[in-house]
Amino acid sequence: MTLAQLRDLADAIRAEVAKAIVGQTDMVDQLLVALISRGHVLLEGPPGTAKTFLAQSFATALGLDFGRIQFTPDLLPGDILGSNLFNFQTSQFTLTRGPIFCELLLADEINRTPPKTQAALLEAMQERRVTLDGETHRLADQFMVVATQNPIENQGVYPLPEAQLDRFLFKLPVPYPGEAEEARIVASYGSKSGPTRPADLGVTAVANAQMLSRANAALSQVAVADEITQYVVRLVRATREHSELAVGASPRAGVMLAGAARARAALEGRDYTIPDDVKALALAVLRHRLTLSPAAEIEGRDVEALVAELIESTEAPR
Repeated sequence: MTLAQLRDLADAIRAEVAKAIVGQTDMVDQLLVALISRGHVLLEGPPGTAKTFLAQSFATALGLDFGRIQFTPDLLPGDILGSNLFNFQTSQFTLTRGPIFCELLLADEINRTPPKTQAALLEAMQERRVTLDGETHRLADQFMVVATQNPIENQGVYPLPEAQLDRFLFKLPVPYPGEAEEARIVASYGSKSGPTRPADLGVTAVANAQMLSRANAALSQVAVADEITQYVVRLVRATREHSELAVGASPRAGVMLAGAARARAALEGRDYTIPDDVKALALAVLRHRLTLSPAAEIEGRDVEALVAELIESTEAPR
Protein backbone atom coordinates (compact mmCIF):
# COMPACT_ATOMS: atom_id res chain seq x y z
CA MET A 1 0.00 0.00 0.00
CA THR A 2 1.33 3.42 -0.94
CA LEU A 3 1.07 6.41 1.38
CA ALA A 4 -1.45 8.00 -0.99
CA GLN A 5 -3.63 4.88 -0.72
CA LEU A 6 -3.26 4.95 3.05
CA ARG A 7 -4.44 8.54 3.17
CA ASP A 8 -7.44 7.70 0.95
CA LEU A 9 -8.32 4.77 3.23
CA ALA A 10 -8.16 7.03 6.29
CA ASP A 11 -10.46 9.56 4.58
CA ALA A 12 -12.96 6.80 3.82
CA ILE A 13 -12.92 5.63 7.45
CA ARG A 14 -13.43 9.20 8.69
CA ALA A 15 -16.39 9.64 6.36
CA GLU A 16 -18.07 6.46 7.60
CA VAL A 17 -17.58 7.32 11.28
CA ALA A 18 -18.94 10.82 10.65
CA LYS A 19 -22.28 9.27 9.62
CA ALA A 20 -22.83 8.28 13.24
CA ILE A 21 -20.62 10.58 15.32
CA VAL A 22 -21.22 14.32 15.45
CA GLY A 23 -17.94 16.22 15.76
CA GLN A 24 -15.02 14.56 17.57
CA THR A 25 -12.91 14.77 14.40
CA ASP A 26 -9.67 15.09 16.39
CA MET A 27 -10.63 11.99 18.38
CA VAL A 28 -11.16 9.99 15.19
CA ASP A 29 -7.82 11.20 13.80
CA GLN A 30 -6.01 10.01 16.93
CA LEU A 31 -7.81 6.67 16.82
CA LEU A 32 -6.52 6.29 13.27
CA VAL A 33 -2.98 7.10 14.38
CA ALA A 34 -3.26 4.45 17.09
CA LEU A 35 -4.69 1.93 14.64
CA ILE A 36 -1.93 2.41 12.07
CA SER A 37 0.82 2.34 14.71
CA ARG A 38 -0.81 -0.66 16.44
CA GLY A 39 -1.44 1.09 19.74
CA HIS A 40 -4.26 1.00 22.28
CA VAL A 41 -6.42 3.92 23.36
CA LEU A 42 -8.01 4.92 26.66
CA LEU A 43 -11.00 7.27 26.40
CA GLU A 44 -11.94 9.16 29.57
CA GLY A 45 -15.03 11.23 30.02
CA PRO A 46 -18.34 11.54 31.84
CA PRO A 47 -21.20 9.17 31.00
CA GLY A 48 -23.25 9.96 27.92
CA THR A 49 -20.49 11.48 25.79
CA ALA A 50 -20.62 8.70 23.13
CA LYS A 51 -17.38 6.97 24.09
CA THR A 52 -18.87 3.51 23.54
CA PHE A 53 -20.74 4.53 20.39
CA LEU A 54 -17.55 6.03 18.95
CA ALA A 55 -15.70 2.74 19.45
CA GLN A 56 -18.58 0.79 17.90
CA SER A 57 -18.73 3.09 14.88
CA PHE A 58 -14.96 2.93 14.43
CA ALA A 59 -14.99 -0.88 14.51
CA THR A 60 -17.88 -1.03 12.04
CA ALA A 61 -16.08 1.21 9.56
CA LEU A 62 -12.92 -0.91 9.87
CA GLY A 63 -14.73 -4.17 9.23
CA LEU A 64 -13.00 -5.84 12.18
CA ASP A 65 -14.29 -8.56 14.46
CA PHE A 66 -15.66 -6.53 17.36
CA GLY A 67 -15.78 -7.68 20.98
CA ARG A 68 -17.06 -5.91 24.05
CA ILE A 69 -16.50 -6.47 27.77
CA GLN A 70 -18.59 -4.54 30.27
CA PHE A 71 -16.30 -4.25 33.28
CA THR A 72 -17.99 -4.68 36.66
CA PRO A 73 -16.69 -5.09 40.24
CA ASP A 74 -17.36 -8.84 40.22
CA LEU A 75 -15.70 -9.57 36.86
CA LEU A 76 -12.96 -12.24 37.01
CA PRO A 77 -9.90 -12.70 34.74
CA GLY A 78 -11.43 -15.89 33.34
CA ASP A 79 -14.46 -13.89 32.20
CA ILE A 80 -12.10 -11.96 29.91
CA LEU A 81 -9.58 -14.58 28.79
CA GLY A 82 -11.68 -17.73 28.85
CA SER A 83 -10.87 -21.04 30.52
CA ASN A 84 -10.25 -24.72 29.95
CA LEU A 85 -13.42 -26.66 30.76
CA PHE A 86 -13.59 -30.41 31.19
CA ASN A 87 -15.68 -32.17 28.57
CA PHE A 88 -17.19 -35.28 30.15
CA GLN A 89 -18.06 -36.75 26.75
CA THR A 90 -14.48 -36.70 25.50
CA SER A 91 -12.78 -36.79 28.93
CA GLN A 92 -10.59 -33.89 27.79
CA PHE A 93 -10.25 -30.23 28.62
CA THR A 94 -11.59 -27.88 25.93
CA LEU A 95 -10.64 -24.23 25.60
CA THR A 96 -13.58 -21.87 25.88
CA ARG A 97 -12.34 -18.60 24.50
CA GLY A 98 -13.27 -15.37 26.21
CA PRO A 99 -14.35 -12.13 24.52
CA ILE A 100 -10.72 -10.99 24.29
CA PHE A 101 -10.33 -13.22 21.23
CA CYS A 102 -11.37 -10.58 18.70
CA GLU A 103 -9.74 -7.89 16.58
CA LEU A 104 -11.04 -4.72 18.20
CA LEU A 105 -11.96 -5.01 21.87
CA LEU A 106 -14.07 -2.40 23.63
CA ALA A 107 -13.15 -2.53 27.32
CA ASP A 108 -16.11 -0.54 28.56
CA GLU A 109 -15.74 1.27 31.90
CA ILE A 110 -12.45 -0.51 32.54
CA ASN A 111 -11.97 1.25 35.87
CA ARG A 112 -15.09 -0.30 37.36
CA THR A 113 -13.29 -3.59 37.98
CA PRO A 114 -10.50 -4.25 40.52
CA PRO A 115 -6.82 -4.16 39.44
CA LYS A 116 -6.54 -7.97 39.50
CA THR A 117 -9.05 -8.24 36.66
CA GLN A 118 -7.64 -5.20 34.84
CA ALA A 119 -4.26 -6.98 34.83
CA ALA A 120 -5.73 -9.76 32.69
CA LEU A 121 -5.24 -7.41 29.73
CA LEU A 122 -1.53 -6.74 30.31
CA GLU A 123 -0.06 -9.60 28.27
CA ALA A 124 -2.70 -9.24 25.56
CA MET A 125 -2.01 -5.52 25.09
CA GLN A 126 1.77 -5.83 25.12
CA GLU A 127 2.37 -9.10 23.24
CA ARG A 128 -1.00 -9.80 21.56
CA ARG A 129 -1.27 -13.19 23.19
CA VAL A 130 -2.76 -14.71 26.33
CA THR A 131 -1.61 -17.59 28.52
CA LEU A 132 -4.15 -20.04 29.90
CA ASP A 133 -3.04 -22.92 32.10
CA GLY A 134 0.52 -22.57 30.84
CA GLU A 135 -0.45 -22.62 27.15
CA THR A 136 0.03 -19.57 24.94
CA HIS A 137 -2.71 -18.52 22.52
CA ARG A 138 -2.10 -15.90 19.86
CA LEU A 139 -4.51 -13.04 19.33
CA ALA A 140 -5.34 -11.43 16.00
CA ASP A 141 -2.56 -9.39 14.36
CA GLN A 142 -4.87 -6.37 14.34
CA PHE A 143 -5.84 -6.77 18.01
CA MET A 144 -6.56 -3.33 19.45
CA VAL A 145 -8.06 -2.27 22.77
CA VAL A 146 -10.24 0.82 23.00
CA ALA A 147 -11.01 1.25 26.69
CA THR A 148 -13.38 3.74 28.27
CA GLN A 149 -13.42 5.01 31.81
CA ASN A 150 -15.26 7.54 33.87
CA PRO A 151 -13.25 10.16 35.76
CA ILE A 152 -11.60 8.85 38.91
CA GLU A 153 -13.67 11.16 41.12
CA ASN A 154 -16.85 9.21 40.32
CA GLN A 155 -18.07 6.63 42.81
CA GLY A 156 -17.43 2.93 42.38
CA VAL A 157 -14.27 3.13 40.28
CA TYR A 158 -10.71 1.87 40.73
CA PRO A 159 -7.68 3.80 39.43
CA LEU A 160 -5.77 1.90 36.75
CA PRO A 161 -2.32 0.67 37.85
CA GLU A 162 0.68 2.40 36.30
CA ALA A 163 1.69 -0.79 34.47
CA GLN A 164 -1.75 -0.91 32.85
CA LEU A 165 -1.71 2.75 31.87
CA ASP A 166 1.73 2.40 30.30
CA ARG A 167 0.32 -0.11 27.79
CA PHE A 168 -1.98 2.52 26.31
CA LEU A 169 -0.54 4.61 23.51
CA PHE A 170 -3.01 7.46 24.07
CA LYS A 171 -5.26 8.68 26.81
CA LEU A 172 -7.86 10.93 25.24
CA PRO A 173 -10.29 13.06 27.25
CA VAL A 174 -13.82 13.10 25.84
CA PRO A 175 -15.39 16.42 26.82
CA TYR A 176 -19.00 17.52 26.55
CA PRO A 177 -19.80 18.78 23.04
CA GLY A 178 -20.14 22.44 22.21
CA GLU A 179 -23.60 23.97 22.05
CA ALA A 180 -23.89 23.74 18.25
CA GLU A 181 -22.72 20.12 18.19
CA GLU A 182 -25.06 19.22 21.05
CA ALA A 183 -27.97 20.74 19.14
CA ARG A 184 -27.10 18.56 16.15
CA ILE A 185 -26.91 15.48 18.38
CA VAL A 186 -30.32 16.17 19.91
CA ALA A 187 -31.85 16.91 16.50
CA SER A 188 -30.39 13.71 15.00
CA TYR A 189 -31.09 11.29 17.83
CA GLY A 190 -33.88 12.89 19.85
CA SER A 191 -36.56 11.62 17.50
CA LYS A 192 -35.29 8.02 17.48
CA SER A 193 -36.68 5.40 19.81
CA GLY A 194 -34.51 2.76 21.42
CA PRO A 195 -30.78 2.21 21.03
CA THR A 196 -29.16 3.08 17.72
CA ARG A 197 -26.47 0.96 16.06
CA PRO A 198 -23.88 2.38 13.67
CA ALA A 199 -25.27 0.19 10.86
CA ASP A 200 -28.69 1.82 11.36
CA LEU A 201 -27.10 5.14 10.42
CA GLY A 202 -25.50 3.79 7.26
CA VAL A 203 -22.01 3.08 8.63
CA THR A 204 -20.48 0.31 6.51
CA ALA A 205 -17.11 -1.42 6.42
CA VAL A 206 -14.62 0.29 4.10
CA ALA A 207 -11.61 -1.75 5.29
CA ASN A 208 -10.72 -5.21 6.53
CA ALA A 209 -7.89 -6.87 8.45
CA GLN A 210 -5.83 -7.48 5.31
CA MET A 211 -6.05 -3.85 4.23
CA LEU A 212 -5.08 -2.68 7.69
CA SER A 213 -2.09 -5.03 7.75
CA ARG A 214 -0.91 -3.43 4.52
CA ALA A 215 -1.49 -0.01 6.09
CA ASN A 216 0.69 -1.01 9.06
CA ALA A 217 3.39 -2.15 6.65
CA ALA A 218 3.23 1.18 4.82
CA LEU A 219 4.83 2.85 7.85
CA SER A 220 8.16 1.38 6.72
CA GLN A 221 8.10 4.05 4.00
CA VAL A 222 8.21 6.84 6.60
CA ALA A 223 11.65 7.92 7.76
CA VAL A 224 12.44 9.20 11.24
CA ALA A 225 15.51 11.41 11.13
CA ASP A 226 18.07 11.21 13.91
CA GLU A 227 17.14 14.75 14.91
CA ILE A 228 13.52 13.69 15.50
CA THR A 229 14.63 10.65 17.50
CA GLN A 230 16.82 12.82 19.70
CA TYR A 231 13.97 15.28 20.14
CA VAL A 232 11.67 12.49 21.36
CA VAL A 233 14.36 11.26 23.77
CA ARG A 234 14.96 14.77 25.17
CA LEU A 235 11.25 15.28 25.70
CA VAL A 236 10.74 11.95 27.47
CA ARG A 237 13.83 12.35 29.65
CA ALA A 238 12.74 15.86 30.62
CA THR A 239 9.69 14.36 32.34
CA ARG A 240 12.01 12.36 34.63
CA GLU A 241 14.07 15.39 35.55
CA HIS A 242 11.22 17.78 36.31
CA SER A 243 11.08 18.71 39.99
CA GLU A 244 7.29 18.68 40.07
CA LEU A 245 6.96 15.16 38.69
CA ALA A 246 7.46 12.18 41.00
CA VAL A 247 7.25 9.66 38.13
CA GLY A 248 8.31 10.43 34.58
CA ALA A 249 7.67 8.65 31.29
CA SER A 250 9.20 5.26 30.54
CA PRO A 251 11.36 4.37 27.52
CA ARG A 252 8.24 2.66 26.14
CA ALA A 253 6.66 6.11 25.98
CA GLY A 254 9.46 7.32 23.70
CA VAL A 255 9.12 4.30 21.43
CA MET A 256 5.37 4.78 21.22
CA LEU A 257 5.65 8.52 20.60
CA ALA A 258 8.08 8.01 17.73
CA GLY A 259 5.85 5.31 16.22
CA ALA A 260 2.76 7.49 16.52
CA ALA A 261 4.62 10.40 14.88
CA ARG A 262 5.41 8.13 11.92
CA ALA A 263 1.75 7.15 11.67
CA ARG A 264 0.63 10.78 11.73
CA ALA A 265 3.08 11.61 8.97
CA ALA A 266 1.85 8.66 6.89
CA LEU A 267 -1.79 9.66 7.32
CA GLU A 268 -0.88 13.08 5.96
CA GLY A 269 0.85 11.48 2.97
CA ARG A 270 4.41 12.32 4.04
CA ASP A 271 7.30 9.87 3.99
CA TYR A 272 9.16 11.77 6.70
CA THR A 273 8.36 12.99 10.21
CA ILE A 274 8.60 16.56 11.42
CA PRO A 275 8.74 18.08 14.93
CA ASP A 276 5.08 19.06 14.68
CA ASP A 277 4.15 15.36 14.51
CA VAL A 278 5.79 14.85 17.90
CA LYS A 279 4.34 18.02 19.39
CA ALA A 280 0.81 17.19 18.23
CA LEU A 281 0.84 13.78 19.92
CA ALA A 282 3.07 14.30 22.96
CA LEU A 283 0.29 15.28 25.35
CA ALA A 284 -1.89 12.27 24.45
CA VAL A 285 1.11 9.94 24.88
CA LEU A 286 2.43 11.42 28.13
CA ARG A 287 -0.54 12.64 30.19
CA HIS A 288 -1.37 9.23 31.70
CA ARG A 289 2.24 8.23 32.36
CA LEU A 290 3.22 11.06 34.69
CA THR A 291 2.64 11.44 38.43
CA LEU A 292 2.82 14.75 40.23
CA SER A 293 5.07 15.15 43.24
CA PRO A 294 3.30 15.65 46.59
CA ALA A 295 4.33 19.31 46.66
CA ALA A 296 2.93 19.88 43.16
CA GLU A 297 -0.34 18.23 44.15
CA ILE A 298 -0.65 20.49 47.17
CA GLU A 299 -0.07 23.51 44.95
CA GLY A 300 -2.79 22.29 42.57
CA ARG A 301 -0.50 21.83 39.61
CA ASP A 302 -1.88 20.11 36.51
CA VAL A 303 -0.10 17.34 34.60
CA GLU A 304 -1.34 18.60 31.26
CA ALA A 305 -0.03 22.09 31.96
CA LEU A 306 3.36 20.63 32.89
CA VAL A 307 3.50 18.62 29.66
CA ALA A 308 2.67 21.75 27.68
CA GLU A 309 5.51 23.58 29.45
CA LEU A 310 7.93 20.74 28.67
CA ILE A 311 6.96 20.76 25.00
CA GLU A 312 7.50 24.48 24.92
CA SER A 313 10.85 24.40 26.72
CA THR A 314 12.38 21.35 25.01
CA GLU A 315 14.43 22.38 22.01
CA ALA A 316 12.99 21.04 18.75
CA PRO A 317 15.02 20.46 15.58
CA ARG A 318 14.74 23.13 12.93
